[in-house]
Amino acid sequence: MSDPVTRDFTAEASDGYPLSMRLIAAQAPTVAVLVSSGTGFPKGFYDRFARHLASRGAAVLTYDFRGIAGSRPDDLAAMSMDYPDWGRLDMPAALEALMSAAPGLPVVHVGHSVGGHFLGFMPNHDRIDRHAFVSVGSGYWGRHHRSYNPLELFFWLAYGPYSLARHGYIKGGGLWAGTDLPAGVWKTWRRWCLKEPYFLDELKDRLRPHHFDAVTAPIRSWIFTDDPIATPATSPILLQVYPHAPSEVVVRAPADYGVARIGHEGAFRRSMEPLWDEMLDWLVEPSAAAPS
Repeated sequence: MSDPVTRDFTAEASDGYPLSMRLIAAQAPTVAVLVSSGTGFPKGFYDRFARHLASRGAAVLTYDFRGIAGSRPDDLAAMSMDYPDWGRLDMPAALEALMSAAPGLPVVHVGHSVGGHFLGFMPNHDRIDRHAFVSVGSGYWGRHHRSYNPLELFFWLAYGPYSLARHGYIKGGGLWAGTDLPAGVWKTWRRWCLKEPYFLDELKDRLRPHHFDAVTAPIRSWIFTDDPIATPATSPILLQVYPHAPSEVVVRAPADYGVARIGHEGAFRRSMEPLWDEMLDWLVEPSAAAPS
């Protein structure tokens, strides 16, 4: 098979906001794959994953949510937005861009962390056949691994407020290893993570309109034993927001893939090709899916 072709471009969300996108595609793709990032992960973080899928015949679209990396405005401190805008505005635009770039192909979705949380905000979610969730679980701090609690409480109660007061946004680097975050992302994320229902209780009022009840495409959620956030306990809690979607949780250990660590982000790092093949097999060839 010929080497995949990479194309960087900009596409507008429905409100006109420009989003930075990257298509990595086989010469003659047979499936279109949308990759939705975790909070603070730039699209380039998923390049190795996208190239591997493209080598197997996929057209893969990655993109930066508004306020992140290539979709960051010049003045991030002045940016006005809310966290769910990523699901309501950016994810639908990315899906439309993928379908335009790879017309007529079946479309599947890989959602990393919040990329799985926000599926239910997409008005065009019904165009997607299947969803592979990776490290997707409730963000409520009290259900995360106890060893991780002090760090995240410091982030929510001290580091975040200090960074917001000093910069007008959450500055990346140091304690927060992700990209710079808009204030609107952090404030809502913090509110959710400090309460046990996470955002589930807000779906009946504050977060309307949404489409969580309407999602019916199958979901398989990959969870890793050394992830302190998305755990075998928090994953099913998050999946409750998709009551009509057939779903299952697959728990894997780093040793299953011959690596020392996976954690919350390692599923997309070097040497994880066996996992990527497992995910793609399930997304496009149900009969070849790995046993849960």
